[in-house]
Amino acid sequence: MPKIQIRKPWLLAIAFVVIICLTIWGFVIEPNRLVVNEVSLPIAEVDARFGNLKVALISDLHVGSPWVDLKKLHDVVAKTNAVKPDLILLAGDFVAESVIGGHFLDAESIAAELGNLSAPLGTFAVLGNHDWVYDGKRVTTALTSVGIHVIENGAVRINRDGKHIWLLGIADAWTRKPDFSKALAEVTDDAPVMAFTHNPDIFPNAPQRVLLMLAGHTHGGQVNLPFVGRLVVPSKYNQRYAIGHVVENGRHLYVSPGVGTSVFPVRFRVPPEITVLDL
Repeated sequence: MPKIQIRKPWLLAIAFVVIICLTIWGFVIEPNRLVVNEVSLPIAEVDARFGNLKVALISDLHVGSPWVDLKKLHDVVAKTNAVKPDLILLAGDFVAESVIGGHFLDAESIAAELGNLSAPLGTFAVLGNHDWVYDGKRVTTALTSVGIHVIENGAVRINRDGKHIWLLGIADAWTRKPDFSKALAEVTDDAPVMAFTHNPDIFPNAPQRVLLMLAGHTHGGQVNLPFVGRLVVPSKYNQRYAIGHVVENGRHLYVSPGVGTSVFPVRFRVPPEITVLDL
C-alpha cells in the first residue's frame, strides 16, 4: 500500500494547538470568569413615577457546579454589593442538579452566603426548575431564613421617598404554574409594574401592564459559536429569548446568561455574569 504523506504537517500541529486552547478556554477559563455587565435600560414610566433604579439581576448560580463553589458565591455577593444596587433580584436555580463534574451543596449553605447581599430596597427571589427538582420548599425556607423574600405568583410594593412601584414574582414555567392574574390581583393602584421569573418563555403571556420582565434559565446557550450561533437554548422559542434585551409590543424583557453551568460545564463566548440594570 502506498504511504500517505502529509505535505503540511505544520497545519495539523496548528489545528491541534487551536483545539486544545479552545477546549481549555471553554471548559476551564471562561466558566471560571465572573463579569459585571452594566446595562442602561430606560423605562420611561418607571423613571417618571419612581426615579432612576439600579437593579442587580443574578440567575442560575447552580452552586456546586464546576467552578461555582462557596468561594465563588462569596465573590458574586461581594461584586454585587460593590455596585451598590437599589434592588437585588435572584432569578432561580440556586442548587446544582445533573451537572457533569459537579458536587452537591445544600440549600442552607448557599442561602447563608446569599444572606450577605445588601440593597436598600431589598433582595427578592423566585425559584427555578432545578430548585423544585431538588426541594423547592427547602430552598424557600433557607432563603427566607436569611431575609430574602421569595415570591411565587405574588406582588410586592417597592417604596422609596414616598413613591412606589410593584414587583411581581412569577412561578417557573417548567415545574410550576405561572399566574400573572393572581400576582396582578395584589396590585392595588396604577403604579408601574415590573416582573421577574426564572424561565423567559412566559414573556409572550405577560399582560400589557407589565412594563419589564427579567429572567434567566437559558444560560445564553452557554456556547455561542461564530457564524453558527447558540447551539442549545432550553426554550421552545429557540434563540428568541436566549439572552439580553428584547422588546416586543412595547414591553421589555431582559434575560441574564447566569453564573453557573448545567449538564456540561462549558461556556464559550457567554461568560458568567452579574447583570446590573440602570432603569
